[in-house]
Amino acid sequence: MITNTTSQSLSQATDIRDIKPPIDIPNSSAWLWQLLILLALAVAAWLLWRWWKNRKLNIVLPPPVPAHVRAKRKLEQALALITQPKPFVIAVSDTARTYLEERFDFHAPERTTEEFLRELAGTKLLLPEQKESLGNFLASCDLVKFAKYEPGENELRELHGSAVRLVEETEPSPEPLAVVENSKLEIGNSQ
Repeated sequence: MITNTTSQSLSQATDIRDIKPPIDIPNSSAWLWQLLILLALAVAAWLLWRWWKNRKLNIVLPPPVPAHVRAKRKLEQALALITQPKPFVIAVSDTARTYLEERFDFHAPERTTEEFLRELAGTKLLLPEQKESLGNFLASCDLVKFAKYEPGENELRELHGSAVRLVEETEPSPEPLAVVENSKLEIGNSQ
């Protein structure tokens, strides 16, 4: 019997295992700190985004230059081309068409002269004399652009003058300052 017990104790002695390493038990406060850090980063990102968005909105854009002012500038610049009839007429004609499109919402640049004049005839935005003058102006421009007509400098200056007159006659009238000042006075008195 002794031998049997000894053999059992020897087998148990070789069956001994090493100590297991300690098991990490998650700390509930560590998760709380991680959650707070993520929340702080999210709030910081949101505040940064709002600041960036508001910064873009606060940029003051200069007021747009009115169509008649741009047209007059382009017509002045076109005078530099007066020695070259075709480029000069193209610049003056395109300026007049673009001005009419911006001012009255006509689709002048994309249309032929005939299509444009047909559209213009159905409106009351221009006076009959202005419509006739514009028709003559565009017909003269088409002669130079498409029929290879070479007008003299006087004729080119007349075309330029027609375009300038059209812009000046159709430009919007400025608001009277007296009305604006009176409205400010009324607002100031009512407070």
